[in-house]
Amino acid sequence: MKFIEDDIGDDEVRVIGQPKKRKKFFGKSFFVLFAAIIIIAVALFYALPKYVFSGAESAVEAVPAYYEREPEKLDNVGGTCVAMLGDSVGNNVRGFVEILDTAVNDIFLKLFIPHNSVMSLHVGAINRNDTTILFATQAADIRQDNGEILGAFVMQGKPLSFGLSKKGYCAVIDGEVTIGVAENSPLFEEATQRDGYFFRQYPLVDNGVLVESVLKGKSLRRALCERHGQVFMAMTTERESMHDFAQALVDIGVTNAVYLVGGTIYGWALDREGERHEWGTWTTHVPQNITYIVWRRNQ
Repeated sequence: MKFIEDDIGDDEVRVIGQPKKRKKFFGKSFFVLFAAIIIIAVALFYALPKYVFSGAESAVEAVPAYYEREPEKLDNVGGTCVAMLGDSVGNNVRGFVEILDTAVNDIFLKLFIPHNSVMSLHVGAINRNDTTILFATQAADIRQDNGEILGAFVMQGKPLSFGLSKKGYCAVIDGEVTIGVAENSPLFEEATQRDGYFFRQYPLVDNGVLVESVLKGKSLRRALCERHGQVFMAMTTERESMHDFAQALVDIGVTNAVYLVGGTIYGWALDREGERHEWGTWTTHVPQNITYIVWRRNQ
């Protein structure tokens, strides 16, 4: 084709060839990509573990525990306990632990009821020669994989561990002890804000109703219990299943209870005469993050 030299002005532009068609953004490739994203998202939703968040607590999958594993051959509880009067104790009496023996449905229990004392938590090896301690026994378990505390744990307002692998909990805030069952308890945050204490364990009794446990087999069992507003520890004197233990707690009128580490774990209580009652096996070789429930005298 021959162009005429003066057929284009100085202020004009000639376009040679056919104009290119603009690609549409919403073409087939876009819809294929969009469908692929949807499929991947759905797959991830069902494949990945689900987590629940509430404040600082988060749900985690069950992890192997250091102490509560398959049942093993255990020795019976050491020491003897003398039943004491179960009447009320005045505030002017020096703090002590009342020790009662009872039995229900062929399950023999010892009840350790602190009087004129304050409950707290302790982390690390404990000094059994500390004369201010009336009662001590292990609280939360330890993770078998990394030695950390298993489940959410608050020590004097400082969170040391997180997780909801166990739904039972105990909170100590301003000296008041609360035992309950909840996936997400506001008492975790309250304990961090008010220099309190909080830990998680297996639930055994919830508002007077037995809670079935994942732990099977038989072992020496312990639990932190609440009955008629009074908080105490119950312990079996023989190896029992978790179900029978929880049922015995319900039968003696326990309203709420969470499990405490059982087996041969060491602990002690001081009775009214100052005599020490021990259970389990004392050892200085304990995990760095071992935890204890501790009751100390008010005066």
